[in-house]
Amino acid sequence: MAFVTTEDGAEIYYKDWGNPEAQPIVFHHGWPLSSDDWDAQMLYFLGKGFRVIASDRRGHGRSSQIGTGHDMDHYASDVSAVVEHLDLRNAVHIGHSTGGGQVARYVAKHGEPQGRVAKAVLVAAVPPLMLQRDDNPEGTPLSVFDGFREALAANRAEFFEAVASGPFYGFNRDGVTPSQPVIDNWWRQGMTGSAVAHYEGIKAFSETDQEADLRAITVPVLVLQGDDDQVVPYKAAAIRQHEMLANSTLKIYEGYPHGMLTTHADVINPDILAFIQQ
Repeated sequence: MAFVTTEDGAEIYYKDWGNPEAQPIVFHHGWPLSSDDWDAQMLYFLGKGFRVIASDRRGHGRSSQIGTGHDMDHYASDVSAVVEHLDLRNAVHIGHSTGGGQVARYVAKHGEPQGRVAKAVLVAAVPPLMLQRDDNPEGTPLSVFDGFREALAANRAEFFEAVASGPFYGFNRDGVTPSQPVIDNWWRQGMTGSAVAHYEGIKAFSETDQEADLRAITVPVLVLQGDDDQVVPYKAAAIRQHEMLANSTLKIYEGYPHGMLTTHADVINPDILAFIQQ
């Protein structure tokens, strides 16, 4: 198993598959999951000749259950530690949900200044801000995130089961047939991680204002989201990302859920490939 140790002692687990000379694609997972959530994408792009890399966020998956640093700045610096360790250049960074916030902070603060990033992809990503405010009326009220914290602290296992079997994949919609293996895999990934990382991560993904990150990014960015995303409101996310980014392409998928990378990988993967190859 491969790990990088950060300056504050976190051990970050990563996967690195494919030809070391090929263009790297780096995947950033959502809350409260792990790099395993990218299986469908990593195998697809590996088969297309890319080098594929994914890490487990601190406190998630196989990375160490460190009790500190559960914020977007540490998330991004941890990614930078992996990227520098592997000396990745001309990389494409793809982030889903909280991982999209991680991508935005990494690219703005580390990747572009170091000249290591070619393109980025934000999929159902949390920037610029999930929290509802006067200047972000399409956001989600703080009471919702307080409810997340309360449910997680009371019974994390039951809370994760409810999220995976309901809004995350749209399995609560009429006419949608739930997949128990997909639900079980989401639950497995979540329960592997640290309760404190997940609890504090709610603040990180919901209250971090990333407008400045988006406006600092100049590389081409593909913005993807479904209009039936019940987790991240697309009008507060994808639409505003497209408006703030200097060089972006926006695609909204009709009826797709938050977890569309799993439920609609057959559509999303080729769309990402086409963007990378442009």
